[in-house]
This record gives sequence, C-alpha cells and structure tokens, in this order.
Amino acid sequence: MKLDRKEILKALETISIAGEGKNMVESGAVQNVITFGEEVVVDLLLSTPAMHIKKRAEDDIKKLIHEKFSPEAVVKVNIKVEAKENPNEIKGKAIPGISNIIAVASGKGGVGKSTVTANLAVTLAKMGFRVGVLDADIYGPSMPIMFDVENEKPISIEVDGKSKMKPIESYEIKLLSIGFFTSPSQAVIWRGPMASKALNQMIFDAAWGELDFMLIDLPPGTGDIHLSIMQALPITGAVVVSTPQAVALADAKKGVSMFLSDSINVPVLGIIENMAYFTPEELPNNKYYIFGKEGAKNLAEDLNVRFLGEVPLVQSIREAGDYGRPAALQTASPLETVFEEIARNVVEETVRRNENLAPTEAIKITTMAGCSAVKGK
Repeated sequence: MKLDRKEILKALETISIAGEGKNMVESGAVQNVITFGEEVVVDLLLSTPAMHIKKRAEDDIKKLIHEKFSPEAVVKVNIKVEAKENPNEIKGKAIPGISNIIAVASGKGGVGKSTVTANLAVTLAKMGFRVGVLDADIYGPSMPIMFDVENEKPISIEVDGKSKMKPIESYEIKLLSIGFFTSPSQAVIWRGPMASKALNQMIFDAAWGELDFMLIDLPPGTGDIHLSIMQALPITGAVVVSTPQAVALADAKKGVSMFLSDSINVPVLGIIENMAYFTPEELPNNKYYIFGKEGAKNLAEDLNVRFLGEVPLVQSIREAGDYGRPAALQTASPLETVFEEIARNVVEETVRRNENLAPTEAIKITTMAGCSAVKGK
C-alpha cells in the first residue's frame, strides 16, 4: 500500500513519549515525517537523553507503522536530543478541575502512610471539600482495602467525546488504584516505564471532575514513580509521614530533601508523626512512647517545615483500615479530633502556600543522573 504522510502523522497521535501527558505530535516531538515509496523517515526531537525513552519511542513508531500501514515498510527514526529553548515550559500538565494536588510520601515503608492518606481524605471530605485519592503505590496498592471497595471495577464513561475511566467512589472520595485492575493475589511485576504509563492513564484518562484536593499516595522511597508523578503533574505540595524512631526519621529526612531539592522544587507542607505514642484503652490518660518521643516533631523544626500533628498507635486505627472504614469516620472519638487537627493544618499550609508561592510546575527530567527543575512562574 502507498504510505501517506498525513495518515502516518495522524496515527502517531496515538503514541506518547514516556513521562509526558501529551502525544508525540501534540507535544512537538515529531518534527517531520517523510515518505519515499516503502520508506518512512520520522524526525524526533526529545528533551531527555535517557536511553530507554529514546529506544521506547523508536520501537513504538516502528511497531505502529508496520502494524497499521505495511509490515514491509522500511522505517528510520532520527532522534535529536535538545533542551527546549523555553526553560519554563511545563512538560506535564494540570488536570482541569483539580485545585490542589497533595503528594503524601514517606522515605521508609511501614510507617502508615496509606493509613494517614485514607484518614486525611475522609476528614477533608467531612469538612466539605471535594476529594480524590490516587493510589500511586503500584506494587503495593492498599486503598481498595482501606475504602472497602476491593472488588469494584472502574467503568468507562464518555466525557466530551472521549472515553474516560470513572473513579470508584466510597465515603464521598473518588478513588483510583492499580488494585482495581489486578486480582488481590496477583503481583504487579513491571519495570519503571510500564508502571509510569499505568499511572499516566489513571491520571489523565480518568474523569476526576471537580476536586478541591487530590491526594496522591506515593510508594516509599525516592525513586522512579516519584519522578514520573512530579514530571507529569504540577504538585501543590508534599506531606511527609514518619514514625518517631531514628531509622524512620533518617529516611523521612531524605524524602523531605527530595522535594526541597533544586531539581524538584516542590513545597513541603509539613511532617505528620504516625504511631507517636501508645495509649491502652483501659488507661486513656497514659502515653507510652514505644518508638521514641517527638522525633518527627524535632525533625520538622530542624528542617524548618511545619509539624502537622501526631497520630497515636491505636488498635482501632489498624482494625478500621482492615475493615475498610477509615478510623477518622468514628464520630465524637479522639481519633476524629486527631485527624481533624491534622486536616486543618494541611488546609492552612495549602492556603498559605498558594498565597505566597508561585504555582508549582511539573519538573523536566534532563539527565540520567538527576533532574533539572522547572521554576515557578
């Protein structure tokens, strides 16, 4: 068949560059398409030298042309890497209708970050805010269990002529997680680029609607998923969760450092101390500091970020999470008061951040070793 340049360009709109919200034609990555009989030459301009991104783009183009047009076509992809002239150009894009995107992170696993995220979400909803939760912990999604929607499956709806995923709703929270697309016993065995692509779909191909807050439950650490999220979205601010003991605080400090680094430049709204102390039910006035006392509070002071509050080590918090009804929903309870204080502090810091700082832009990855910050406007 005859290879038509316009048809090939149109087909290339179905492919996106890894880490971007736009397709490669819309983003300007495709500089030119030339056809000579059975030969196709595609000129690409990329802003990152990462080898896996270049290889993925080349493979995707060749596969598309061979499958859609001609398996006999000779496809040549010329890739040029060049920093964009406008250093303030946002590589990712905001989601229309979402006012604030809060990343909830921890440097270390097992500190209760997902539990804090779930309780913060339902507390914000009780305060009258419209809230969504994106479970970005691809390899250990826990939000479906915590919101008692483990067996739910998102349906597809049409929005403005496009097919979109409809988030699952529970306790007035809109929720998306990779856990909805896998069986509970199935392990997600993906490399970074595949996980990032799945996240991009849950971010940009979902009908989130109007939200005051989107909380993103990040996996532990400071790795590929974190960069993918911050590369795709302009994060309003980050909340770091830690327990009081030294080994957790050391990793929490790294988490804060990641967000505040010149290469990321995302404001840290504050630190939450989880499992701060243990109070037996039969001795409600007693506090036992099992993991150390006020470690996260002292870290917040050292790093000059706000201490957002402390959550006690209480059996009912764990039980509530396992049963799919976050503990903050327990009306007139001490736990409701604890999470209300933390939520108020998060809202205060978000308002202060929006009044005093320029909007955060999505970062632009420029080297294999690190990132180059895109400064606020």
